[in-house]
Amino acid sequence: MLRLGLPIALGGFFLDQATKWLVLNYVMIPPRVIPVTDFFNLVLGYNTGVSFGLFGEAPAWILMTFTLAIAVGLLVWIKQTDNRLTAAALGLIVGGAMGNLLDRLRQGAATDFLDFYIGGYHWPAFNLADVAIVCGVGLLLIESVLAGDDKKAP
Repeated sequence: MLRLGLPIALGGFFLDQATKWLVLNYVMIPPRVIPVTDFFNLVLGYNTGVSFGLFGEAPAWILMTFTLAIAVGLLVWIKQTDNRLTAAALGLIVGGAMGNLLDRLRQGAATDFLDFYIGGYHWPAFNLADVAIVCGVGLLLIESVLAGDDKKAP
């Protein structure tokens, strides 16, 4: 399943990095809030932590080592699975993790630019790497439910 999971991981990684490059080099010069709809802005932010800024005070090398270890473990899982949905989901997670890892390596934080909100409540800004990770986890949850249905006795 590496032949499925790796291209998905690479695609997610390159799409994430391309959008961050565009935002940093064209869209956010100068940095500002760009209203797109009544519930979505483009912004520029940097997340030194993990989800929602958790562990933001941790040294970057610890987060990068942890991310790399998880990605290696997920690649092993991709190699061992015989389920295409699982391989695709894990590929999305790996690609997203590697996108944010490269940001941390280059600038010490992940670049975030997508800002969704309702009224005055703003969801924490995020990027396409985060979208890939969440979609991958969602697919794993769907796969686990589908696998659970297969295991039920008739």
